[in-house]
Amino acid sequence: MQKIFESDRLILRPFSLYDAERVAELVGEKKVSEMTANIPHPYNISDAESWIRTHESLFLSGQGVVYAITLKTTLELIGAVSFPKLEEGTGLLGYWLGIPYWGKGYATEASRCLIESAKKHYGLKRLKVTHLVGNSRSKSVIKKLGITYIGRESYRIQGQEREVCVYASEL
Repeated sequence: MQKIFESDRLILRPFSLYDAERVAELVGEKKVSEMTANIPHPYNISDAESWIRTHESLFLSGQGVVYAITLKTTLELIGAVSFPKLEEGTGLLGYWLGIPYWGKGYATEASRCLIESAKKHYGLKRLKVTHLVGNSRSKSVIKKLGITYIGRESYRIQGQEREVCVYASEL
């Protein structure tokens, strides 16, 4: 069973299908999809349900883990933090937040919480993270996490070539 983790202001918990409407509301904002490599726009409830349905098998296979980021004070769902790929001790970190929660330190806090917990519970030893070139908010989160810049790579994302900045660190 997927564990629940807490930080000062946040609770990281598994998603449930009951979260689909809120996920679609937060991720449905075009600005959110523009800042991510794998969230399409438009994004609707059925997209959210399909995405949430992948989480259990990902976790049970040991190949990744996805968490809902919720505010500790209200339990309000504000985003997600994950290792969509977790192989041989290396985790690819991913995260997104709804626009009202940008610039408040939540992505950094949730990422730190997941990284520390994953070292203990999921055998995380190395970390990799990418952001689209031009996503200064994500760059700031990665810098605060202290992950080393490696360089740029080009990926085919949502039908087009997109350039990403790549970071990696041993833990």
